[in-house]
Amino acid sequence: MTTMPSTISPSRTTCASLLHELQIIWNEIGESDSERDKMLLQLEQECLDIYRKKVEKTRKYKADLHQSLVESEAEIANIVSALGEHASFSRGRGTLKEQISAIKPTLEELRSKKQERIKEFSEIQSQIVHICAEISGHGQSNSSSDPQVNECDLTVKKLGELKSHLQELQNEKIFRLQKVNSHVNTIRELAVVMSIDFSKTLDEVHPSLSDPSGHQSKNISNDTLARLTGVIHSLKQEKQQRLQKLKDLGRTLTDLWNLMDTPVDEQKRFGHVISLISSSVDEVSRQGCLALDVIEQTEIEVAQLNVLKSGKMKELVFKRQNELEQIYRGVHMDVDSDAARQILTNLIDSGSPICNVDLSDLLSSMDDQIVKAKEQAVSRKDILDKVEKWRYATDEENWLEEYERDENRYSAGRGAHKNLKRAEKARNLVGKIPAVVDNLIAKVKAWEAEKGIPFLYDKVPILSSLEEYIVLRQEREEERRKSREQKRLQEQLAAEQEALFGSRPTPKKPLGQNTSINTMAGTPLGRRMSTASGRPGISAGKERRESVRNIIPVNYVALPKDDSVSRGS
Repeated sequence: MTTMPSTISPSRTTCASLLHELQIIWNEIGESDSERDKMLLQLEQECLDIYRKKVEKTRKYKADLHQSLVESEAEIANIVSALGEHASFSRGRGTLKEQISAIKPTLEELRSKKQERIKEFSEIQSQIVHICAEISGHGQSNSSSDPQVNECDLTVKKLGELKSHLQELQNEKIFRLQKVNSHVNTIRELAVVMSIDFSKTLDEVHPSLSDPSGHQSKNISNDTLARLTGVIHSLKQEKQQRLQKLKDLGRTLTDLWNLMDTPVDEQKRFGHVISLISSSVDEVSRQGCLALDVIEQTEIEVAQLNVLKSGKMKELVFKRQNELEQIYRGVHMDVDSDAARQILTNLIDSGSPICNVDLSDLLSSMDDQIVKAKEQAVSRKDILDKVEKWRYATDEENWLEEYERDENRYSAGRGAHKNLKRAEKARNLVGKIPAVVDNLIAKVKAWEAEKGIPFLYDKVPILSSLEEYIVLRQEREEERRKSREQKRLQEQLAAEQEALFGSRPTPKKPLGQNTSINTMAGTPLGRRMSTASGRPGISAGKERRESVRNIIPVNYVALPKDDSVSRGS
C-alpha cells in the first residue's frame, strides 16, 4: 500500500504542490487520463471564473472611487459657491486613493464650515421670526417650527443683511418694550394716586402685562400700545376731575374754617386736601391722595360744617368786631366800640329776614374793615414808634429832675450806683429830645398831608401834645436858668463871706458816730448835679480848697451847690 505524503503547511501551499498532491491521489485511485484531463479542465475553468469575478469587482471598486472623487470635487465646488468663497482646489497627482485622501480633509473642513454657517443662519432667522411675531401680536405661535435656511446662499453678505435686519427688529423691540414699560409705570403712578386696582387695569389691556412671575414676555404689539395710551388718557382725565373736585372742596373748607375760626388741630385732619389747592396735576403724586374715600370724607366734612355754620354766625360777627377793636387800640386810634356793638346787635336781632347769606356778607365786609385797619396800623407804626421813644424820653426826663432834687442821691444806699448809671443815660437821652421832637413833628405833618386827616393818639391830636410839650419844656428851661443864676449869686456871696471871716475847724465827733449821714468823701450830700460843664468866675484852686476843707465859719449857713462845681477838679 502506497504511503500518503505528509500534509503541507497551509501557509506554504501553492497551486503546484496542490496539483502534485492531486496527481498522487489520482494515482492511488487509478483514475484514467481522460478523467484526469476533464477534472483539470474543470479546475482551470473555475480558476478563470474566480479571477474574472475578482477583476470585475476591482474594476467596479475603481469606478466607485472615481465617482467618489468626482462627487467630492463637486461638493467642494458647491460649498465654496454657497459660502461665497473664492478658494480653488487642485486634485493633484497619484492613485485614486491618494487623491481621495488628499481631498478628504478639505471636504470635511468645508462641510463643518457649512454646518456652522447654516446653524448661524437658522438662529438669526429664528430670532427674526420670533420678534416679528411679538411685534405683530402673535406671540410664540410659530416659534415651534424652525425656519427653512436657503443652503444655496450662505454668503457673508447674506448673513450680514440678516444680522442688520435682526438688529433693526431688536431696536424696534427695545423701543416698544420701553414704551410699554413707560406706559405701565404711568398707569402705576396714576393708580397709586387714585387708589385704583393696578393689576386689574393692566389685565384688561393684556394679561402678559400683569404677569407677576415675569415668565410671559410682555406684549408689544401696536394694539397693546394703543390700548395703553387710551387707558392713560382716561386715567389722566379722571385724575384731573378728582383733583378739581378736591380743590373746590378744599376752598370751601378753608372758607368755612376761616368763617367759624376752626382750631388748627381740627384743620390738620384735612391738611392733605388743603395742600392740593395750590398743586398742579403733575405735582400730585402722593399715594391715595385722590382716592374716592378721601373725596367722600371731605364732602361729609363740608356738609357738617355747613350745618354748624348758621349757629355760629352771630358769634363770629362779634369776634371780628373784637379783632377790629384790638387793632385800633393797639395803634391808639379812636373807636366807639359800644356804638358799633349796639348796631351789630340791632342788625342781627331785628325782625328783618336776615339769612345766612346776608350774615356772610356782613362778615366779609368786616374782614375788609380789618384789612383796612391793619393797613392804617402799618402806616402809623413808624410814627407810633417815635412817639413811644419820645414818651420814654420824657419819662426819663421827669425821673432825672426828681433824682437831682434828692439830696441823698449820693448816699451809699442800695442801688445808688445803678441810679448814677441811669442818670448818666437819662442825661444823654434828654439831650436828644429836641431832635426827636422835630423829627416826629415833621413825620406827623407829612402823614397828615398824605392822608388828609389829623393824626390822633388816644383821641388827642399828637401835634397838639407835641406843641404843649415844647412850651412846657421852654418854661422849664427858663426856670432852670433862673435857678442857676440864683445859685451863682449865692455861691458868690458865700465866697465873699469866707474871704472876710475865714473858717474854723469843726469839732470832732465821738468815736463810732456815723459821719456819712450828711457827707461822703468830703462832698455835701445836699448838692445837686447839673448838666452844665462849669461856671465862670470860680477858679479851679478855690474848688480844690472847698473839696478838702472841713472848717466853716460859725456864722455861715451852707446853701446847696451845683455838683458840677464841687466835682470840677
